Amino acid sequence: MIKKLYEEFEIDSSLIEFEEKIEFTIERQFKKIDKIMKYNQMKVLKAFQNAKVGEDDFASKTGYGFSDIGREKLEKIYAEVFNTDDAIVRPTIVSGTHALNLCLTGLLFPGDEMVSISGTPYDTLEEVIGLRGDYPGNLINIGVIYKQVDLDSDGFFNQDEILKNVSKDTKMVYIQRSSGYSWRNSLTIEDIENIVKKIKNINKNIIIMLDNCYGEFLSELEPTDVGIDVMAGSLIKNPGGGLAISGGYIVGKQYLIDLIAQRMTSPGIGKEQGLMFNATRNIMQGFFLAPKVVSEAIKGAIFCAEAYSVLGYEVNPKTFENRSDIIQSIKLKDEKSVIKFCQAIQEAAPIDSYVNLQPWDMPGYNSKVIMAAGAFIQGSSIELSADAPIREPYIVYFQGGLTYEHAKIGILKSISRLTKEGIIER
Repeated sequence: MIKKLYEEFEIDSSLIEFEEKIEFTIERQFKKIDKIMKYNQMKVLKAFQNAKVGEDDFASKTGYGFSDIGREKLEKIYAEVFNTDDAIVRPTIVSGTHALNLCLTGLLFPGDEMVSISGTPYDTLEEVIGLRGDYPGNLINIGVIYKQVDLDSDGFFNQDEILKNVSKDTKMVYIQRSSGYSWRNSLTIEDIENIVKKIKNINKNIIIMLDNCYGEFLSELEPTDVGIDVMAGSLIKNPGGGLAISGGYIVGKQYLIDLIAQRMTSPGIGKEQGLMFNATRNIMQGFFLAPKVVSEAIKGAIFCAEAYSVLGYEVNPKTFENRSDIIQSIKLKDEKSVIKFCQAIQEAAPIDSYVNLQPWDMPGYNSKVIMAAGAFIQGSSIELSADAPIREPYIVYFQGGLTYEHAKIGILKSISRLTKEGIIER
């Protein structure tokens, strides 16, 4: 029966044995993931209980959204899980980039110095900062002083250069946890904790901000447990659990959340207003499911790493390396391989599986991008997805899968496609 289904999915049935060998190799990794998932599930459940969430809290407000108890409890849950004073969790934050932009523009003013210590931020932030484009409201154009320290050749914080560039007059230090479109490992909680201590020794008042996209629930600790002052991410990635249809979150110290909230709405209004547009239930339920969903995505990433490693490709992270985000990078060597890989992932999707995927000039990126995202939620990268900028060295970034089984189908289909095209020799 399973052989017949493989054939219907256009997956070479000889891959059944290949799949079994890969799973035997990675079995012990899954036990570690399940342990982390169990801890995070209990942590999230306790936060819901402490907030005393009731069915009435899902009721939707109108107009200004004053006294929305459900919204307040949702933000209390996020603050407890991430061990912070307060949180902003809103469906009207359109993306992770929007959440990060609210933090940057809410906290940085003319003459302030920002130092990015994990290299160039993700592509979509280049225009926010002013590294690309010339928008009147970008940080550099409003007078923010921007500095950047690249990671060292091994992908770790370059501590000597950081200590040279960060001074007592620095207003903000910025960190991107995920690898983004680069060939490096994501930054671990241990890496982050160590550098936070060194920066706070320079000046305890420096704001340390972190982009946590793709990193939630990868370990028992979050960056805000080890000294990060303010952190942001997207609800259509890990914390949305595949159910949040839009939105972003920001968590951090009270005075920082207050300042960011004034930017989000208006000075004097802050986070007291803002409709949830009947999204509270989905956002809450997605967050409740997120530890399990994230664990499924990580298992898929590990399967992908081992499968393509066995086939002779460079992968990052490697199969048994510690992971701090859900992204699996594969160096596919040429444009054709990238396109065929992403097309196979799209064909394995439940939604838009029939779409003939092609690279395009996506807003916010400095090269053509191909994105496989046949998801229930448009752009949801906690669902099975893959994307890549069409540029050397032709790396594809695979992530997501609401279930491990679905992630496997996508990976096996990609191998079948590349084999059929004569790219992979097995």
